[in-house]
Amino acid sequence: SSGINAEWPLRPGSYFINHPLYTVPSTETQVYVGLSIYFFGELGNLSTHLAFKNMRPAGSKVRVIPKPNGNPFCALFDLVSCPNYTYEVLSWVGYAVMTQTFFSGLFALVGGAQMLQWALGKHRNYKKEFKDYPKNRKAMIPFIM
Repeated sequence: SSGINAEWPLRPGSYFINHPLYTVPSTETQVYVGLSIYFFGELGNLSTHLAFKNMRPAGSKVRVIPKPNGNPFCALFDLVSCPNYTYEVLSWVGYAVMTQTFFSGLFALVGGAQMLQWALGKHRNYKKEFKDYPKNRKAMIPFIM
């Protein structure tokens, strides 16, 4: 059939994984480790997004300092301002480990660099807006940046 396949933009990694010259990881362990990292990152990302959503009352524009809410994934709020970015980069690293393609690794690296820039900006804004913002909290990478 003629026309553009609408699914292609949603699956950029599938071209490489389905290519006849693709070399699968040498052990299934690598796939399972990567998949585990991926799902851990996705669950953390979802948990922190839900926590952000529930931090202010419905219809309110009141801003608060992000804090853990009892969900184990949200404990990262004690260490970083943007744990959602931390978890998202972690999930892309897991995908890169699982698929073992150069472009998956490059996507994780470039995406992580972009999210780090966003996190640094949000972290800076939190520190300006809240005088009692936790001093030891980093932007996206615990204990580092």
